[in-house]
Amino acid sequence: MKKNNHQSPITNRQSPAVLANAAGLQQSIDIEHVAKLANLNLTPEEKTLFEKQLGEVVNYISKLNEVDTDKVEPISNITGLENVARDDEAAPSLSQGDALKNAKKTHNGFFEVNAIFEEDPND
Repeated sequence: MKKNNHQSPITNRQSPAVLANAAGLQQSIDIEHVAKLANLNLTPEEKTLFEKQLGEVVNYISKLNEVDTDKVEPISNITGLENVARDDEAAPSLSQGDALKNAKKTHNGFFEVNAIFEEDPND
């Protein structure tokens, strides 16, 4: 069985982006880990700024934990609509000749295109 290497960007270390979780424990955001996940190269100044801003966003959203939902029933949607997609019905479509008539190149009844995964001889 493959081991899950997922790590949470929220850690228990102290930093400018200190968060209070639902249990009231303080946690912080590992901005280095978040930046790596987002494939971002951040300057030290950006890391400081984004860590603070992300912490503020998470703290703001955590205020939802304070809402009393004891008398609210869970719902998946509010419209009551179900299966709003149309039925899939077969209909006439283009013939092979009509589909290919404006193609620059064809081969044996198919579109012919230049290879896009060829190795570059200059590499």
